[in-house]
Amino acid sequence: MLEAVLAIVGGLILLIWSADRFIDGAAITAKHFGMPQLLIGIVIIGFGTSAPEIIVSTISALNGNPGIALGNAYGSNITNIALILGLTALISPIIVHSQVLKKELPVLAVITLLSAGLLYDATVSRLDATILLALFTVYMIWTIYSGMRHQNDDLAHDVQDELAQKKMSLKMAIFWIFIGLALLIVSSQLLVWGAVEVAQYFGVSDLIIGLTIVAVGTSLPELASSLIAAKKGEHDLAVGNIIGSNLFNTLAVVGLAGVIQPMEVDHAIFNRDMLTMTALTFSLFLFGYGFKKRQGRINRIEGAILLLAYIAYNSYLFYTAI
Repeated sequence: MLEAVLAIVGGLILLIWSADRFIDGAAITAKHFGMPQLLIGIVIIGFGTSAPEIIVSTISALNGNPGIALGNAYGSNITNIALILGLTALISPIIVHSQVLKKELPVLAVITLLSAGLLYDATVSRLDATILLALFTVYMIWTIYSGMRHQNDDLAHDVQDELAQKKMSLKMAIFWIFIGLALLIVSSQLLVWGAVEVAQYFGVSDLIIGLTIVAVGTSLPELASSLIAAKKGEHDLAVGNIIGSNLFNTLAVVGLAGVIQPMEVDHAIFNRDMLTMTALTFSLFLFGYGFKKRQGRINRIEGAILLLAYIAYNSYLFYTAI
């Protein structure tokens, strides 16, 4: 048991550190080769902050632990919106200026509904997974197209300010891409092994562990980047991190896991977790989009509502698990 706990703690620390190194290396490399700032923010940083979820869920699927694979993906989405944006808005109310993000908010809502429809039968078949990956491909093409057309978007300015503070040569950036990715794989293996051992020891499902410990752990890069961005006044970057991460989780993370290993899952994933994720996603859409003359924003009251929703959800998980 002690070894499993140490594996989780050590795996999470290494996961967070390696993800940060991987994101910095990838972003600096992309900047060096002339990628537009907006694309770096949406594609590179979005992928980088979701890299822990992608690798953890892939390893879980390969090891035959579908509960951790799906719990990690959907639990991370719940954590991203309710915990991370809730905390961020409490510290500094978030104002959404970016027109690109305002287009992505309804896209995220529609993708979440579609994902819920595919999960309704409590299975993720290879066909379901292929549909998710096909949608992810379409999303990436649309993102690149939008990024090329809106290079002066507010999100691009936030990314430019962020990258200007990072001093790293191209050679070192490429080095950290490979080292960061290798350490992500190693730390994910540690984390998944420890999570499975703890779940078995306490007699709870690996789904619950995936929704809680693993989901929070793999979402820590988003938490750190969103809090720092909000503190600097880079509100669009804070929201962009979450929208990009949730889209990657819903489409790429679940899609890859399902292609590797089709999964039959507990009906609770749909009845409890997917419905919670859908409600939070639509809350983010309503708060962040802005209708008529209302500026898209998440104020402190709305942040508190999101945070209370996260506490209530996890309290319910704990109550039903014991």
